Amino acid sequence: MAVGLEAPKTLLPVAGVRLSSTAAGIRYQGRDDLVLMAFEAGTRMAGVFTRNAFCAAPVLVAREHLAAGQPRYWLINSGNANAGTGAQGLSDARRSCALVAAQAGLAAEAVLPFSTGVIGEPLAVDAIERALPALYSGLSADGWLAAARAIMTTDTVPKGASREVALSSGTVTLTGIAKGAGMIRPDMATMLAFVATDARIEQAPLQGLLQAAVDGSFNRITVDGDTSTNDACMLAATGASGIGIQDPEDEARFAEALNALMRELAHAIVRDGEGATKFVTIEVGEAADTPEALAVAYTVAHSPLVKTALFASDPNWGRILAAVGRSGLADLDVNAVRIWLDDVQIVRDGGRAPEYREEDGQRVMAREEILVRIELGRGMARERVWTCDLSHDYVRINAEYRT
Repeated sequence: MAVGLEAPKTLLPVAGVRLSSTAAGIRYQGRDDLVLMAFEAGTRMAGVFTRNAFCAAPVLVAREHLAAGQPRYWLINSGNANAGTGAQGLSDARRSCALVAAQAGLAAEAVLPFSTGVIGEPLAVDAIERALPALYSGLSADGWLAAARAIMTTDTVPKGASREVALSSGTVTLTGIAKGAGMIRPDMATMLAFVATDARIEQAPLQGLLQAAVDGSFNRITVDGDTSTNDACMLAATGASGIGIQDPEDEARFAEALNALMRELAHAIVRDGEGATKFVTIEVGEAADTPEALAVAYTVAHSPLVKTALFASDPNWGRILAAVGRSGLADLDVNAVRIWLDDVQIVRDGGRAPEYREEDGQRVMAREEILVRIELGRGMARERVWTCDLSHDYVRINAEYRT
């Protein structure tokens, strides 16, 4: 059960974007598993992708097509990652693009493919081909919620968010959807996230806005420490509103809304982490620099002992202390380190805080949402990472994933 997370009730349509979803039978039966997103001519697109060396065939093809010009379609399938599939996988990804392009009378480079699901199995392109006529004819501006459901794999809740932003020359809309629950330790974005706006923004500033938003959201979450082969986060600006960013104040307003939307989607992924029962913020302050703060935060967030203590609601603070100590910081003064569970200080002056009581720690650990705050006493840098606990269900879900 997702932690404090419900499916979005509505998602705002974005002028210049149409979506369609259908059940192609790629792996799942009786549910939609194929999505097509169509964009108005002139739409600008930006993307960030996984840095995993075994990146999936659709990632390679999407990068190529994005660099080749101005794509008009995104094709997304769930149930099969088309990763670890060699030359055949690349051929299948390219054929899928060509099939969509043929429906629209465009070149294959006008289509970006995205896949998520089981690694190492051939993609059922014939199933995609059979589904495409209905998919293409069903394109609608109101297809966001259905698309959010269709891209799910082990997710229990569809993930989506919308914002309206008042700029100097009018109001623009942003809407995004994402999927992900396991194999989450993004090295650029998340497993899959798709965001669109009707604002008019050129590609270069759009890429900068996306990268900054990703760095503060999807690049700050982890469920299990595993970086996917298929990570992709896309941002499209259709320009259909006719409203552009006129000045630095407009840019700041738009960036604030985009960053908030991305954080909401990223948090939704952690809240829906496989088997998760806790949503945990790890905040590290007084670090010498950002890499140092993140090194400590991720060491704590990835510790199986910390994560299982969180699941048990056990205030075993020694596990947090040990994780900080093994995070690789040179010349760490342990006497300067202070650690809190929410408002309860547990560590000071190299050991347990004298006023700490076990019942106070237990009170915090019993909550669904917990803040672990660590002050290093080394500088001014501060970072946050969001994670979840590690439960019996995480093992069960992943043990049974292909059965």
